[in-house]
Amino acid sequence: MRPSHSVFRSLLLVVVLVLTGSWGFLVHRTVNQLSIYELPDAMAPFFYKNKDYLVYNSPRPDLRRNSDPGEAPRHFIDLEMFGTAIPTKWEDAIARYGWDSLQKAGFVPWHIEWVMQRLTGAFRSGQKDSILFYAADLGHYISDAVVPLHTTENYDGQLTNQKGLHSLWESLIPELELANYQLSSTHKAVYLKQPGKTIWKSIRAAHQMVPELLQKEREVSAQFTLEQKYRIQTRNGKEFRSYTSGFAKAYAASLGNTVNQQLLAATDLLADCWYTCWVNAGKPDLTGITGSWSEGEQKQYQRELLYFNNNQLLQNNALMSRSPQYQSGANN
Repeated sequence: MRPSHSVFRSLLLVVVLVLTGSWGFLVHRTVNQLSIYELPDAMAPFFYKNKDYLVYNSPRPDLRRNSDPGEAPRHFIDLEMFGTAIPTKWEDAIARYGWDSLQKAGFVPWHIEWVMQRLTGAFRSGQKDSILFYAADLGHYISDAVVPLHTTENYDGQLTNQKGLHSLWESLIPELELANYQLSSTHKAVYLKQPGKTIWKSIRAAHQMVPELLQKEREVSAQFTLEQKYRIQTRNGKEFRSYTSGFAKAYAASLGNTVNQQLLAATDLLADCWYTCWVNAGKPDLTGITGSWSEGEQKQYQRELLYFNNNQLLQNNALMSRSPQYQSGANN
């Protein structure tokens, strides 16, 4: 019997944070920042002035796993366990599979819709703290949903003798390759008439990447000895096996722009979902909870927007996820 997602992924999170800094800390924070630059003028000042909170707290759902036993299934979905006729409505899924089965298989697409409902309510009531809380969390779950290994029962390659693949794909590779990524997008936030449908489409697209992701690892592994592929590190008296940078770079090269593509897919989808929640709330005026929008702040926003459009945030030291103050932890 394989370890539960909850137990395994909690352990994996601890190991990954120690060794690499994790998708949760690097890519989640990157996505939350990039999405701000895709928002319309009516929303951008509020989100930009609060980007410190949105970026810094993007890993928070992962940290909640330590205290909330119900948190883990909100981050993944094992599509193989549902077959081809999976209901996209929560009520239908509960009726067909039951709560216990959904706990085991994960329910990230439905949880994203639940968070969107809460964010819409927060916009409608003008509750600044709630808007920021749900907006930050929404970015996390959307980013998880477009990771191929968050959509499959073989989430760590453990079913195909490729154990450790999860942290390699979503953690070590972005850490090594971020400077080479395209961190810009021409996408502007659009209204999603059927957000659930769009979310499911994104998840299924990610799931289709799984076979190639596994095959590429096999092909690259055939070119390395075990000593070349792995290194042993000791932390607090315990040994951990991790991939060498040489192997990770070779695997990244074999994947092409796959990881970068999914980072941008999360960015675009998050901007659309933030915008959709605001529109569904009646497009409330956010100036009252934004506060002053000084000329200096406007100029800084325009500079960063230009950096974003030209893929120069990192080169201009404007990518917050690479700032030392954002390298660990999250606000309470």
